[in-house]
Amino acid sequence: MDYGTLRGFFALLILALFVVIVIWSFSKKRKASFDEIANSILEEEPKNHNKSHLKTDSKQETNNNV
Repeated sequence: MDYGTLRGFFALLILALFVVIVIWSFSKKRKASFDEIANSILEEEPKNHNKSHLKTDSKQETNNNV
């Protein structure tokens, strides 16, 4: 097997992967999930309501080392 044949197989593998990703992303089963994710930015509160990562102090931190 020479280098050109190996490159051809690799190109076919990448093409097949691209086709699979496109089919997956445009499938009807994924539409509801993608729509929910797209509209989540417009929601006031996140659905998981886990605020442990948020700071309780409302002051903005500044970098005074400049």
